Amino acid sequence: MSKVTLIPGDGIGPEVTAAMQKVLEVAGADIEWEVVEAGEAQIEKYGTPLPEHVIEAIKKNKIAIKGPITTPVGKGFKSVNVTLRQNLDLYVNLRPIKSFEGLKLRYEGVDLVIVRENTEDLYAGIEHKIGNYGAESIKLITKPACERIVDFAFDYAKKNNRSKVTAVHKANIMKLSDGLFLDTAREVAENYNDVNFDDLIVDAAAMNLVLNPEKYDVMVMPNLYGDILSDLCSGLVGGLGLIPGANIGKDYAVFEAVHGSAPQIAGQNKANPTAVIQSAVMMLRHLEQNEVADKIEKALERVFTEGKTLTVDLGGEATTTEFTEAVCKAL
Repeated sequence: MSKVTLIPGDGIGPEVTAAMQKVLEVAGADIEWEVVEAGEAQIEKYGTPLPEHVIEAIKKNKIAIKGPITTPVGKGFKSVNVTLRQNLDLYVNLRPIKSFEGLKLRYEGVDLVIVRENTEDLYAGIEHKIGNYGAESIKLITKPACERIVDFAFDYAKKNNRSKVTAVHKANIMKLSDGLFLDTAREVAENYNDVNFDDLIVDAAAMNLVLNPEKYDVMVMPNLYGDILSDLCSGLVGGLGLIPGANIGKDYAVFEAVHGSAPQIAGQNKANPTAVIQSAVMMLRHLEQNEVADKIEKALERVFTEGKTLTVDLGGEATTTEFTEAVCKAL
């Protein structure tokens, strides 16, 4: 049995993670949960949204899955997600983007993977005020971080029978920082002659992904571009309610839904739990419980193809509970 740290999160987090737990239980996943809390509600008790015992629980179990946690905009505490990634050196953010059969979408046959560097770039949190009139954020890019994220992308491509890796950058303007990323990507690519390699400027990538997403396979990029383009790609296949994510390092892995905490619908039984269920599927594969992972993925496909119990974000009227029960019945 695998012991997994579960962080329910806030907003819709507790609802969608409870749905995920139920699906995994019915599917027969061999998991023991250790539940710990993080987020704004913990500040009054611990003085921080990310208490030390949460980090220690992840270090002990080495695997965690979390619901969304609200990050204040423009003020307040630092993102719990960013802090976890930096403290545990979860340098890979892996976001598969795949269209489900049965959903009526603008695009069909989308199957690409965003590999996002997770610890540097503008998300390193190096910011300063400039007197009373401005502020600056420093874009941090280092060669070791570039090497390991690009190497992960190529290794992932080989292990998953992917044919091409595309490095996304803005080296035409940021010649030192993004130039370093691109030069390093080209160097790493020389070690993988059996995987095709090309590169693409980030604004062109945004346009081409909307025009021809089927042209892309594995895409590797610095932190900020990965955050933006993975959200863009989620729109190609039905929205953030469907997209899973994984934060992976040498020693630990934290799986999470890509979407936010959506406090405006919290407690209303409206949230789509697919993203965190799909994140759990990724986690199960990481734990080599592949048979259970396949079973859950096929159950989701049956529910989408049937189309009778879709949540509001997918054009249906089903509640979180009704959708979850439909997935469990399809297992």
